[in-house]
Amino acid sequence: MAVDAENVQTAEELNVIPQPTPASTRRVHTTCYMCACRCGIEVTVEDERIRFISGIPESPVNHGVWCAKGGAGIMTQYSPARLTSPLMRAPGSERGEGELVPVDWETALSTVEGWLREIRNTDPAKLAYFTGRDQMQAFNGYWAKQFGTPNWAAHGGFCSVNMAAGGMYSIGGSFWEFGWPDVEHARLFILIGVAEDHPSNPLKLAIAKLKDRGGRFVVVNPVRSGYGALADEWIPIHPGTDGALLMAFMHVLVQEGLYDAEFLRRYTNAAALVEQAPGTERDGRIWQAENGDMMVVLPSGQFVPFKDAQGQGQLEGTYTFQGRTFMPAFQILKDRLRTCTPKWAEQITHVPRKTIVRLALEMGQTAMKHPVFLPEPWTDFYGTRHSHTIGRPVAFHAMRGLAAHTNGFQTIRALFDLMMMLGTIDTPGGFRYKSPYPKAAPPPVSPAPNREDYQPNQAAPKPLLGYPTSPDDLLVEGDTPIRIDEAYSWKYPLAAHGVIQNVIRNAHDQRPYGIDTLMIYMANIAWNSSWNTLETRQMLTAKDEKGNYKIPHVVVIDAYDSETVAFADIVFPDTTYLERWDASSLQDRPISEPEGPADSIRQPVVPPPRDVRPAADTLIELANRLQLPGFVENGKVRYKTYKDFIQLWETQPGSGVGILAGFRGRDGKSQLVGEPNPRQLEAYAKNKAFWFQPLPESRKYYRMANVEYLNWSKEVKFNPSSDPIILNFYSDALQTFRLAGQGLWPGKKPTDPALRERLVTYFDPLPFWHPPLEMVMAPIEEYPLVMITQRPMTHYHSWGSQNAWLRQLLHENPLFVNPQTATKLGLKDGQWVWMESRQGRMTATLRFSDAVEPGTVWTWNAIAKAPGSWGLDPKAPESQRAILVNHIVPDTLPTDSGVLFNNDPITGQAGWYDTRVRIYPSELHEVWPKVAARKPKQVEMTQLTHLRYSTRKGAR
Repeated sequence: MAVDAENVQTAEELNVIPQPTPASTRRVHTTCYMCACRCGIEVTVEDERIRFISGIPESPVNHGVWCAKGGAGIMTQYSPARLTSPLMRAPGSERGEGELVPVDWETALSTVEGWLREIRNTDPAKLAYFTGRDQMQAFNGYWAKQFGTPNWAAHGGFCSVNMAAGGMYSIGGSFWEFGWPDVEHARLFILIGVAEDHPSNPLKLAIAKLKDRGGRFVVVNPVRSGYGALADEWIPIHPGTDGALLMAFMHVLVQEGLYDAEFLRRYTNAAALVEQAPGTERDGRIWQAENGDMMVVLPSGQFVPFKDAQGQGQLEGTYTFQGRTFMPAFQILKDRLRTCTPKWAEQITHVPRKTIVRLALEMGQTAMKHPVFLPEPWTDFYGTRHSHTIGRPVAFHAMRGLAAHTNGFQTIRALFDLMMMLGTIDTPGGFRYKSPYPKAAPPPVSPAPNREDYQPNQAAPKPLLGYPTSPDDLLVEGDTPIRIDEAYSWKYPLAAHGVIQNVIRNAHDQRPYGIDTLMIYMANIAWNSSWNTLETRQMLTAKDEKGNYKIPHVVVIDAYDSETVAFADIVFPDTTYLERWDASSLQDRPISEPEGPADSIRQPVVPPPRDVRPAADTLIELANRLQLPGFVENGKVRYKTYKDFIQLWETQPGSGVGILAGFRGRDGKSQLVGEPNPRQLEAYAKNKAFWFQPLPESRKYYRMANVEYLNWSKEVKFNPSSDPIILNFYSDALQTFRLAGQGLWPGKKPTDPALRERLVTYFDPLPFWHPPLEMVMAPIEEYPLVMITQRPMTHYHSWGSQNAWLRQLLHENPLFVNPQTATKLGLKDGQWVWMESRQGRMTATLRFSDAVEPGTVWTWNAIAKAPGSWGLDPKAPESQRAILVNHIVPDTLPTDSGVLFNNDPITGQAGWYDTRVRIYPSELHEVWPKVAARKPKQVEMTQLTHLRYSTRKGAR
């Protein structure tokens, strides 16, 4: 039918409002990545633009709650800092200037492939691959192992390895991903050294439940922020002294008899007989029966294996057998605790002795006189049937504030010994394991220890990280480390997470050797994830006498234009967490809860920019080109993408255990163990992106001793056997290292007297307190204050402060000081000051706060940015008014025997919170030191590419 154009009336003439085309809206479930909580989220997408992010009520992690960071994931997705194509350092430009030019994928891949092929053909140790707070560490570790380098680790050495290792060597688990406080049944909850971002939503929910029930909440921290504001009592403690406080708590408990002797006898090695034989290789070792069981003494005086004693081993006394002398481990600690009085601890911690006594009595009386009884029977490994489950309702949670000191490992050991004394390990109201924990304490997994294990063109024979149980497990040739970061050497024997902070200086100094390629994923090692930052940046750009870079090649994989990108020779752009397939795995960092094992996935919510690929896909492509074993078999590629890897990879061929535990088997009906399911991710997507299997009530508690649980844990391959997991009140493994220092160990032992002294001094099998090493180096008379830093609730690492929404909440950070301290120094609120450490000095503006311990100054972490990075204007407040205390945190300790890092001598944990400083008026009223602004060429190109992509996709 023809239309009469002349008679057609316009919409305006008809007074009709045009109706918009209905929007295309969908909701996608995935897992948040705005911090480490891994909350379940629902993302609303409208016309292929992310419009809203909210929590998933069914998620076992956050139960529908989400936070400012999680909701602001929208602005992280649409950040101007996005990298949108591979980049290469411009010809003729200098590393660190940020002059990078876009290149095609084939150019970037073939260039790095050439570097890696040469390394693998000659010496795979010339590759150092280190990652930040990524959540695919199982994959990254497997990739590095198949490449054959010993030099891989994540960021744990810079973060909280003391917490993880201290727990694993004590109870076969720890806090955070390893375990959780049972606040639901607790009457007293003590939070020690936990910043307000860690872990955000789950801890907020737990505290709310506790307070609703009338439970008491105590915070021990130099700073009262975040969770501390909700506490019934704040205990302001001097940094680095928590171990002394914990030892004093145990002193009071022993003096008053307020400890769970039955728990110690039945489930720990506190009753184990320790030989007293100075000058022999038996000294300090636990007496073992022929079957390997430890020996104890019964009330009758008879010596029997631990399991035969049925929990009747004696905790006190001195005993002789055939001319040999033995003492129970508990007796040795009891003797040590005599001098660890509240008066002693008061001088160290700045916590009044009356407060120490009162808190110790409160936790002891709550545990011993007000137990929790659950009407759930269970059977222990002795064969005893318990008609109910008893709990000691004192819960603890601790994190980096305890760990990030050079005395942190022994502090964590003290905390777990205290918890064992109170009987709060995996009991109602106390600490509870998260699957797949508990493991043996420690698990018998450690890297291949010899240099010949890392040969050209072959995979490493064992995992690259683990838990040495004796000096023979160390990666050393004589006194020389095998790894570039010196992990598992005599300097840092139990470096369970590697020592990422050592890498750049050691590579620069070619100690113990030089490397060819440094590959970094999600680690801002040129700024926020380094200490002594200015010198670290210089080492990345340093050249030898021939004009060649001392670190020949630097490869960066990241989603954002961080400070480290400017130091790269090749940059591979990564996807965001809303653009890729990913997994929170039981092999890595699961979302398990004490109620049962759980894991989750991430799925693409929106497509990535055209020239952006997931980091794991890039690594798989490189593995396939290099024909790494496990990736290419008999010339056949096994995985084309990380999506394939997630669904098809197994820990061992035919093991039935893979990245994800749910919906296994060809029909998707198997859980935990089953053959690979090529449609597994589809099943997760239909189940709101997670899988959760609640444990039966009879398996939820005392899992280290619960026969039903132990049998099941073997069945599902959490543990290789159903043997009970005896908690290590006393660490026999640590004593083997002390013997090596004394020259008494029959296997590997150091020859350097300084290395031997370190082992003898710090590898005590029972916890003790010593001052952090940096606090000894910097005298209190010259540097009277301790500087610490912590992350705010609104930000996480570097990611938050490049987010347009979160920046509005916090974009600069003053130095907080107690008013009494400032007044004594003649300083005023808002005044510019110098803050000086042994390493150097920097400026800051003061802010008075009663919520800080008088001997401490502190500020937020990860706010400051180098000018021109992260897609921010060079004059943004983050680079003009925010401060980065990393500049003056010392990375090394002066010694007469060469370079030692400012690390815990047991695990290599960075001494983040040990810096002594003095503050005084500054004539300079601006942030200093300054770094040169990056050349704007790459920033502009990144933004232009992003703009072109957004326009092409119809972005508004």
